[in-house]
Amino acid sequence: MSDFMIHPGISHGPYPERDDPPTSLLDATLLRAGRALIRRKQSILNPFTKTVAAINKHSDISSFQDEELRKLANELSMAMRRNGQTTDLLTRCCALVKEATDRRLGLRFYDEQLLGGWAMIKGQLAEMQTGEGKTVTAVLPVCVAALSGVPVHVVTINDYLVARDAEFTKPLYEFFGLTVGTITEGMDFDERRAAYACDITYCTQKQIVFDYLKDRLVMRRKQSPIRHQVNRLNGHSNSNLLLRGLCFAVIDEADSVLIDEARTPLVLSRPGDSAEYKKGFIQSQELAGELQLDIDFQIQEKKRQIALTDHGKQRLAELAATLEGIWCGTRRREELVRQSLEAQHLYHRDKHYLVRNGGIRIIDESTGRVMADRSWDRGLHQMIQAKENCEISVRNETMTRISYQRFFGRYLRLAGMSGTLKEVAPELAAVYGLKVVAIPPHKSCQRSYLPDRVFRSQDDKWLAVVESIQERARTQQPVLVGTRTVLDSEQLSERLSTAGIAHKVLNARQDEHEAQIIAAAGRSGSVTVATNMAGRGTDIVVTPQARKLGGLHVILTERHEAGRIDRQLAGRSARQGDPGSVEVLISLQDELPRNYLPEILQRLLLRLALKTQELPLVFGAFPVRWAQLRVERQHARKRADLQKVDQQLEDSLAFAGRSE
Repeated sequence: MSDFMIHPGISHGPYPERDDPPTSLLDATLLRAGRALIRRKQSILNPFTKTVAAINKHSDISSFQDEELRKLANELSMAMRRNGQTTDLLTRCCALVKEATDRRLGLRFYDEQLLGGWAMIKGQLAEMQTGEGKTVTAVLPVCVAALSGVPVHVVTINDYLVARDAEFTKPLYEFFGLTVGTITEGMDFDERRAAYACDITYCTQKQIVFDYLKDRLVMRRKQSPIRHQVNRLNGHSNSNLLLRGLCFAVIDEADSVLIDEARTPLVLSRPGDSAEYKKGFIQSQELAGELQLDIDFQIQEKKRQIALTDHGKQRLAELAATLEGIWCGTRRREELVRQSLEAQHLYHRDKHYLVRNGGIRIIDESTGRVMADRSWDRGLHQMIQAKENCEISVRNETMTRISYQRFFGRYLRLAGMSGTLKEVAPELAAVYGLKVVAIPPHKSCQRSYLPDRVFRSQDDKWLAVVESIQERARTQQPVLVGTRTVLDSEQLSERLSTAGIAHKVLNARQDEHEAQIIAAAGRSGSVTVATNMAGRGTDIVVTPQARKLGGLHVILTERHEAGRIDRQLAGRSARQGDPGSVEVLISLQDELPRNYLPEILQRLLLRLALKTQELPLVFGAFPVRWAQLRVERQHARKRADLQKVDQQLEDSLAFAGRSE
């Protein structure tokens, strides 16, 4: 573990972690100018290819018996614990893991996977295209770190992938005598602590962050860091702590975790005394219903905010004049009604949330999956419960909070992989100090792109989508259609049923059957309509017959706020040298152009499409892409602002210790 302990700024208190780096002008400058500074293609030919050659030179290992491999693993483990992770020991250990993976998992490492694994061993991010075997690639840094005595956290995006990946890789880890634990929702304290005590722990980002916050509360309230250290020196562990430290994390779908999830802080809360507020949530719905759009309030869709006008504030004061309690304060009154209006006008059922078993379940807009353990803060969740006539839960009080930027920055070493990292490489370098290494595909990509088509209205777009599916269905070519919301997927399903096209739907309502639905999406004649979840963490295997028909055809029906999500969905086709094709069918009424193109440009484009209902490529696709770049920049600013607020909160509470 010595390689992880030699860096400055390491806390050795209750458990090892990196101290927060001081903010500097250089960091801010790099974040703003990073796109220009780091855009050049990252070279992997030197020295990585030399390292791969060094790994492959250890061909003698292939002749070892299983017991000899285990003996070698023990020898390398002891050597790395004594001498650190020297290049010679690392290459020998990688060759050992490569051979054991072949024997225990039946998978042989490609050189490209060795490149990706080596990049992660060195604390970097590997960009590997969809279908390149990222799950297998990750076992290389995980095994090497665990054998050297470093506790490893493998972080992925949902409980299904946690259980699947841990179960799949477990035979390899057990071959080396390494223990494997999983952290999923619903586990109690003892189960979690036992899982974190394992050599390797698979978990989601939300589970581990909340467990870390719980530990911070224990350390802040129970004992000083000095007392914790004294206990450790005396051989006593703290039974109140869950984790053993933040030593090494390998993050699957790293851009989703480090970028998409990083716009909002993680808040650990507890039920508060809000009986009065429960009544207030219902009353606020009634008051909001009395206010008129554009007279009493305005909807700011780009900012996702509601603004009360002066007339609306006066009208609200008159309506609340006969009410007591929380309605007496002007700021509190206006905030409650503003939240109620946001719940009514900005948060939509089957788009931002589902109503399931009498409760509200938030939908992750990046993945299309239900986030069962999440709720909106500041009373918004209760407002939506009141809107949908669900039982209103107790309003929570914030105990502690942390941003993803701050949390993951505390790991002694951080690494990860994804198929879409190059677009956010500057931000990853500036915020997390992580370099992105582009790994070439094992086989050249055979994906073909049809020209984008932009329609005047959504009705025209959906007609074109159905026609395109019908055309492919006649030849039995498999089709995957990506939609942005649950509602869109279900409305398209109705259109396909009317047209007599057999199909399957995959959205947040079917998340429990995701693997089964996706497994069949590459068969000839299959038509699958899916939200964004089809683009993350699941494999679509194209059958030999489907390959002859052109492979999987992917249709994007809307551009997303991050171009990386579009690229993830397109990457479902043409994996590992298979044929495949991608088609983009969008409209000017879609959310992205409607909210982020200037109104004068929208009117001009609509006029151009008045007769044909479809815009020429140069007048349609490029403005939509420009709108996408605008919103990507806005989201980057939000993440930077969150980091700034986090730092300001830390500074303001410095006299009392860390804010979390």
